[in-house]
Amino acid sequence: MTFNTLLEMLKYVIPALVVFLTAYVMTKSYLDHDFEKRKFETRLQNQKATLPIRLQAYERMALFIERISPHNLIQRVRKSNMTAKELQIEMIQTIRMEFEHNISQQIYVSPEVWGMVSITKDEVIKIINLTSMALPPDASSMTLSKAILEFFATSEDVLPTQRAMDGIKMEVRKLYS
Repeated sequence: MTFNTLLEMLKYVIPALVVFLTAYVMTKSYLDHDFEKRKFETRLQNQKATLPIRLQAYERMALFIERISPHNLIQRVRKSNMTAKELQIEMIQTIRMEFEHNISQQIYVSPEVWGMVSITKDEVIKIINLTSMALPPDASSMTLSKAILEFFATSEDVLPTQRAMDGIKMEVRKLYS
């Protein structure tokens, strides 16, 4: 092969390579863009489908927090002829049942919110137990009710249920921003 033949071949090969590379780069760019667009559309569709479910989970967490707040819990659980010990047991069982009923919601809420809800449950149970232990063994349910409500009324800290509710509200606001 002579130099002229090689030069002649390069005249045809180089423009063909330039055209091929240009077409390759443009096609790859188009396909990458199309892939990203489809991925975005899929994510948007998934969000449209899961947003109502997630909002429902946050609603259920808020309802759980409201239901275990001492004022609401006492009104719902206390009967006039109960002893303090019976009321304590009934309130703790109610809290645990409510929690177990809502345990599946943890897959739809953030780990932070689920942690707050779980900690709030534990704190409310702890307060009920501590308040109950401070009463005489023959105390009435009314005495325990008053002691628990007094504890929450005189507490200088933000109530655990209020802290959890604020966290839930903040998290829901993030879904819309």
